[in-house]
Amino acid sequence: MSSNNFYGSRLTTEPLKVQLLKWVGNKQRFAAEIISHFPKKFHTFYEPFMGSGAIIASLAPRHGVGADGFQPLAQLWKQFENNHLSLAKWYQERWSFCQKGEAKTQYEQIKARYNKNPNPADLLFLSRSCYGGVVRFRKTDGYMSTPIGPHKPIHPDSFTKRLDVWKQRLSSCKFVHADFRETIDLADRGDLVYCDPPYADSQKILYGAQTFSLDELFDCINRSKKRGVKIVLSLDGSKKSGKHQCRLNIPKSLFKRQLSINCGRSMLKRFQMHGLSLEKEVVADRLLLTY
Repeated sequence: MSSNNFYGSRLTTEPLKVQLLKWVGNKQRFAAEIISHFPKKFHTFYEPFMGSGAIIASLAPRHGVGADGFQPLAQLWKQFENNHLSLAKWYQERWSFCQKGEAKTQYEQIKARYNKNPNPADLLFLSRSCYGGVVRFRKTDGYMSTPIGPHKPIHPDSFTKRLDVWKQRLSSCKFVHADFRETIDLADRGDLVYCDPPYADSQKILYGAQTFSLDELFDCINRSKKRGVKIVLSLDGSKKSGKHQCRLNIPKSLFKRQLSINCGRSMLKRFQMHGLSLEKEVVADRLLLTY
């Protein structure tokens, strides 16, 4: 995907003001700070744990690849690439369905349909309707168990406007269903990779977290670093407002810099503790850079 010359790295530096998917761990609020530490020039941008797409959309790269190992989510992004307004139709249909009855009952019907046959259309609406975007799955059978949130999902007209904004920012990006190892191995000298994997200290109930291996990710990063790829990695830092430091076995000399990103109060902890404001549950991420 690379060339001998550096591309202009970004389509725009305008801040991204609207969220498309609601997703726990979403980095949109901190995207500007994270991106400020990216190199000014790079070839292709790769994001192997794309999730809600907050970083890649905030960056708006001229050449980008977003990937995720969770098939319904990857299918959602591929459909966005091919025909972004089809997502507006998916959302409109499910939003209208929920207007025809009690919201919780209608939501549970959509969730049951998704659990019977996981698909991107239902996942889209569930992500915008479930509690805090905490898309969690039972380890035993993959069942999505998150209840409806207290908020009202946005109107379809507003969602369509957001789709248009995101399409402009992601017009030069491709989206794929791929394991993180496949995606990182595509990167070559001059490329940039941003990794935001499941967090070992707190996210074991979330999709993909049960089988994720941080050691395998470190191996991939090491191979890519040797090829001349620049890598940025977000990981657990501190929790409980600095009283708990997350202990991780990070290989020495793999990264040149480590920064701290204040992520505010833990949404996952709020979900687990029934919406309490949790002033003592401020979390901070590590931002690790190979350059």
